[in-house]
Amino acid sequence: MKTTKNYPLIEGWISVIINTLLFVLKYWAGIVTGSIALIADAWHTLTDSFSSIIVIVSAKISNKPADHKRPFGYGRTDLISSIIIGVLLAFIGIEFISKSINQLKGGEKVIFGTIAWVVTIISIIVKELLAQYAFWAGRKTDSQILKADGWHHRTDSLSSVIVLIGIIFGKYFWWIDGVLGIIVAIMIFYAAYEILQSSILRLMGETPDNETIEKIEKIVLNIDSNLGPHHYHIHKYGGHIELTFHVFMPMNWSLINAHEITVKIEDTIKEQLNIEATIHMEPDCIDA
Repeated sequence: MKTTKNYPLIEGWISVIINTLLFVLKYWAGIVTGSIALIADAWHTLTDSFSSIIVIVSAKISNKPADHKRPFGYGRTDLISSIIIGVLLAFIGIEFISKSINQLKGGEKVIFGTIAWVVTIISIIVKELLAQYAFWAGRKTDSQILKADGWHHRTDSLSSVIVLIGIIFGKYFWWIDGVLGIIVAIMIFYAAYEILQSSILRLMGETPDNETIEKIEKIVLNIDSNLGPHHYHIHKYGGHIELTFHVFMPMNWSLINAHEITVKIEDTIKEQLNIEATIHMEPDCIDA
């Protein structure tokens, strides 16, 4: 039976095979037409294969069980891999800009033909389908690297749309191919920024979203309305989530009573939210 743990591996292998075939097709069309934008788009597609290999390797490592060296497991491998993909995208953008500027300086006009039309339209459709699958699998697994790979597919699809526009208007403007190459590079830079920002913030730690906090507070107050939960911190390691927070408790409670309530809260959060909680107990006379 297929489980969500298999989604990164499935998405990765599908992406590697399809992107390699698309690279060969695009690169051939770029050579035939002499289009810098098409050749750059081909290399962008090939880097999708590289990033998907990273997805596959990351998935295998992330699924390793926790051990004495990694008590929280290997789930953050996907965040590290996402950063690698983001940096890779940034370097690709720099390369595209350089080639596009050189083409504009040379003043060379590109003649597009039927080959360019067919290859570009195929690329747009296939890459958007890959992006949709990666985003869907990313939502199912809450995998940052799958979402990053989805954006990589999406930027490739959008860059192919831009190349298609260049094909349509290329016969009227000699400079269109170089300008479109720069536009594609800017889109890639934006995708790299989004991926790096999201991954780095999660590595640094984050506050739980409001919906999660509301669920936690409901659990706590249902167990005992005298309690005061506050000061939340969440740490995500792939599918394994650690939560720490403080709870105000009545001063007249014994340590045994406070401990029993704390264990009950932690067990309920684990059962209902699949989150490992650690609670710091405070007498209600202490400020947060």
